[in-house]
Amino acid sequence: MKFMSYIENNVEGIAVEVDGTFKGMLANNSNYPGNLLSLIETGGSALNDAYETLKNAAEVSISNVDLLPPVSNPEKVICVGLNYVDHSKESGFETPDYPTLFGRFNSSLIGHGAPILRPEESIQLDYEGELAAIIGKKAYRVSEDEALDHVAGYSVFNDGSIRDYQHKAPQWTPGKNFDDTGAFGPHFVTADVLPKGCLGLQLTTRLNGMVVQETKIDDMVFSVASLVSIISQFMTLNPGDVIVTGTPGGIGLARTPPLFMKDGDVCEVEIESIGILNNPIKDRVSQ
Repeated sequence: MKFMSYIENNVEGIAVEVDGTFKGMLANNSNYPGNLLSLIETGGSALNDAYETLKNAAEVSISNVDLLPPVSNPEKVICVGLNYVDHSKESGFETPDYPTLFGRFNSSLIGHGAPILRPEESIQLDYEGELAAIIGKKAYRVSEDEALDHVAGYSVFNDGSIRDYQHKAPQWTPGKNFDDTGAFGPHFVTADVLPKGCLGLQLTTRLNGMVVQETKIDDMVFSVASLVSIISQFMTLNPGDVIVTGTPGGIGLARTPPLFMKDGDVCEVEIESIGILNNPIKDRVSQ
């Protein structure tokens, strides 16, 4: 099942894909099943029941609505750095023996089609195409063998990074949390219709139509199952939490000359069978 979160006339909605089109319903409809986060938190048959309700709803015209991140207010967004060998190498690091983890906050998240904003403080706005895994069932100290049972589904993420701010200190929080830099979406695809851990799927990032990153999910150092298991050893993962699983080689900072995103650019991240996340780049204007 493929879900989409959106907003129309300041009212939140949810839609599902049916035969190539999206059928959806707004929160002011008496049959509204709830937003995606509430459905994931409810668990059980909630996603299936919502699909059955929504598949007979009115068609949603994508051009007339604004898309939201699939889960707009997750309790936790946990990002993974250096999770592809080629990216570790181009960044000047050894391949890690333990995941490099950092947090993103809700204030940085935007949906498909919304502009990624380059801040006034820096010109070093870089792209990072990534797979996002959304937790569906509470996970604490789970084994790698059972970890994927706790994943509800997957989406696409562009971990827009302000490189000079990322490297001002040993920890990366500032460079990873500027407002309007964490693009997320456009769809949430349930795990049952994808390969386990998304193995075999292709990830491609394009900047103005030029392929700048291309890899298989299989090339991750730490698989989705491994990440869920490792992270759950020190924190409880709750339904709706998001794990952003890392970017492959090809980042703009590592190129000669560097290739940073600028006003007027368009960045796309595609993961086959999940979707294409498309965002224009704009300069933030002081208010």
